[in-house]
Amino acid sequence: MADSLSAKKRIRQNGKRRAINRWRNSTYRTAIKDYRELILHGSVEESEAKLKEIYKMLDQTAASPAMHKNTAARYKSRLSTLLNKKRAGTA
Repeated sequence: MADSLSAKKRIRQNGKRRAINRWRNSTYRTAIKDYRELILHGSVEESEAKLKEIYKMLDQTAASPAMHKNTAARYKSRLSTLLNKKRAGTA
């Protein structure tokens, strides 16, 4: 256990930041799971709207320490590829 006041404060701060980062990560992961389900069973218009929401969520998460910017870009690229495949299948 920490003895100094600054070490105790650091433990408190780390706990809060860890909780926020876990919330951010679980939120975008859940959204991506919902999006993949929507790609399989939903319409193209619904998928486009959901993808726009996920883009915003990923950009906000990438602006925080919870995710690297390149990771967000990779997710966005892969998700847009799924949408393009769905468009090609329905065209």
